[in-house]
Amino acid sequence: MNYSIDIRPVIPDDVPILFELIMALADHEKLSHKVTGTCEQLHKSLFGSHPEAEAILACADGVPTGFALYFFNFSIYLMKPGLYLEALFVLPNYRRQGVGSKIFDYLAKMALDKGCGRFEWSVLNCNESAIAFYKQQGATFLNDWRTCRLAGDALAAFSST
Repeated sequence: MNYSIDIRPVIPDDVPILFELIMALADHEKLSHKVTGTCEQLHKSLFGSHPEAEAILACADGVPTGFALYFFNFSIYLMKPGLYLEALFVLPNYRRQGVGSKIFDYLAKMALDKGCGRFEWSVLNCNESAIAFYKQQGATFLNDWRTCRLAGDALAAFSST
């Protein structure tokens, strides 16, 4: 099908739709049991007094079909900001229709417009279709780096030492 695909920043009224898409992503990755946040927390994180992230919404013929959630970090070696893509998701029925590519292009242009020295993200090793998509976009995979995380009880235990 040929859709008219529009990409735009999420506005406060979009947060329930964005939350539904995040839940669809969690379900797709079989990680729904890991979602502990709420729609209200998402709203505060995006539109509170100190926004922690930003998001864009993809619509095909006006129907919300995907999103990206991202934030800016900083490279001490480049001495420039970077754009970190926390999540990119397109509903299954809209994949291979150009939605993901439009989201990715939007973010890459934004990174350049904001003077970012890099655009980074993580991908699950088992997500072969996403890996293929990112390779098609020209991504470099950093095999020398590992993602590290302290969360939940481990974070609390570490912080109390």
